[in-house]
Amino acid sequence: MSTILFDEIAFGPIHSRRLGISLGMNLLPYNGKVCSFDCIYCECGYNKDFRTKTPLPSRENVKAALEHKLQQLEKENIIPDVITFAGNGEPTLHPKFAEIIEDTIQLRNKFVPNAKISVLSNGMHINKESVFQALKKVDNNILKLDSAILETVKLIDCPASPSYSIENQIRLFNKFEGNFIMQTMFLRGTHNGKIVDNTTEEEVTAWLEAVKATNPKEVMIYTIDRETPEKNLEKVPLEKLKDIAARVEELGIKTIVSG
Repeated sequence: MSTILFDEIAFGPIHSRRLGISLGMNLLPYNGKVCSFDCIYCECGYNKDFRTKTPLPSRENVKAALEHKLQQLEKENIIPDVITFAGNGEPTLHPKFAEIIEDTIQLRNKFVPNAKISVLSNGMHINKESVFQALKKVDNNILKLDSAILETVKLIDCPASPSYSIENQIRLFNKFEGNFIMQTMFLRGTHNGKIVDNTTEEEVTAWLEAVKATNPKEVMIYTIDRETPEKNLEKVPLEKLKDIAARVEELGIKTIVSG
């Protein structure tokens, strides 16, 4: 069972395969996971294994933690490339997410003006106007789409909402008019006796149609790199990822591959 939980609001910085030197931000409880997905590859484990009654950190605590961390890094002469909201679940579930982004922009401008602000999100909460407006203000609005086939999404990502649909996600993504980054995890294996493989021709063709329909400014494709709660998963070879990336770049979209 994977048990990597972030026990601080501001953590790192760590070296991200996709983003560089990344100062992490966790808006969820330090001792549990809160997410509207329950991905079988999530390094934080399954939702059911890390339920908690610990409240979310307040806006004030988040601001104070980030300011303290940036002051500390300044003394150590460490300059992060990016401030990344991820942590123990879905960051946009925080009720003060929009206000926290405003605070983060202010502190970023004061301490590390060249750093980008990134949010890793499953994109399920864009229909909330405050979340939508906040994501429009960050430098890297990174939205997940692991498959354009609903049955595969339900197998890999396990969205909590029974009304989740690919069509609705594409509609929500299109609200950004291309000003977002699509992030996709490619993997193979089995889960609950079912084959997991979103690299088949059927899968990739459907996914490319979703890429074309939403026209992101960039696509990030990657494969598993850490312990996963489902043990019967395996990495996708780098060459396969590069083949998929080449098909995206044929559409004129910049693509980053992390093997």
